[in-house]
Amino acid sequence: MGVASLVLGIISIVFCWIPFLNWIALILAIVGLILGAVGINVNKKNGKPVGCAIAGLVLSIISVVAILLWVLVFAAAVAAA
Repeated sequence: MGVASLVLGIISIVFCWIPFLNWIALILAIVGLILGAVGINVNKKNGKPVGCAIAGLVLSIISVVAILLWVLVFAAAVAAA
């Protein structure tokens, strides 16, 4: 689950800057958040490393924040026009 979270986090970081693909990136980031959190819990219980899950979780959080900021900036630009 950690690797899946990492892959989804990377994809969502790439897509979050594209104006109409950022909604797809938001969905991917939310799924990455869930998989990262579950991956951390499962790997801690089994005594496995949690590095990929943490990296995926961090990338997904950064992506969600970037998407929200981008939407706010885009909405402000449309409102000002």
